[in-house]
Amino acid sequence: MLRCGQMVIGQALLFMHLGRDWRWDHEQRNQKYISILSMFEDNKSANYSIHQIALMGASSENKEVGQWFGPNTVAQVIKKLSPYDQWSSLEVHVALDNTLVIGDLKRLCLKQNKWSPLLLFLPLRLGLSEINPIYAESIKKCFSFPQSLGVIGGKPNHAMYFIGCVGNDLICLDPHKTQQAVRVTKECSKEDDISFHCQFATRSPILDLDPSMAICFFCATESDLDKLCQLLHDNLVVNEKQPLFVICSERPHDLSLSTMKAMEDSNNFFNQVDEGDSDDEFEMLG
Repeated sequence: MLRCGQMVIGQALLFMHLGRDWRWDHEQRNQKYISILSMFEDNKSANYSIHQIALMGASSENKEVGQWFGPNTVAQVIKKLSPYDQWSSLEVHVALDNTLVIGDLKRLCLKQNKWSPLLLFLPLRLGLSEINPIYAESIKKCFSFPQSLGVIGGKPNHAMYFIGCVGNDLICLDPHKTQQAVRVTKECSKEDDISFHCQFATRSPILDLDPSMAICFFCATESDLDKLCQLLHDNLVVNEKQPLFVICSERPHDLSLSTMKAMEDSNNFFNQVDEGDSDDEFEMLG
């Protein structure tokens, strides 16, 4: 799941800095692309490295290095690492309690009349041990929205990143491939560059997945968010007997405020990491 979290935030950064129409081409060495890749190097200095995700999970989510991360956990960790990426100024919101509060999103992203792009995670549990079939169509609809960033989920010890659907199958990218770590430079070889990309997609029946997942969206502008909320309301809430989640303008008074400390636990996190530690004590996590 750690690698899936990297894939989601990586895709959001590509959309943000290069646009949705950008396509990878090894022959064209785009500096913004190189800067994005450098954030995912397998070393402690990289903002979204496997090291920092694992350490933040241990520090703020009580997850030991090597322990399984669920979709909600990796979303919370990405949220707490994002403020250290000052180049992007990307806001990350994790909507808990199956509730999307539009006012919370607007206050998070709109400050001093300036909008910050939004990465939105909607963690869901759609059954006890398996997905309730009543939710299948709603999940598939999410991939059709322009703001979609896909879904992270899968099965325990086999997380996947889902990017679309065909019939009742989800199209997935599987990050579980052992390969050499790469140092990102402007002159890195084609083989090194390719190692950051999945060459093949597979398919998995939607009802075979674990019911715990997180649906992800990226909104570059306030207009994107407004359109997304309207799409979610019209397609996933109205006329649904069992909607995936609830959308409201403001937080009901009796709703848990468990998201209010999202930033507090991450304060001074990087200062807790001893710069003298060796990278050798870390192992590649699938």
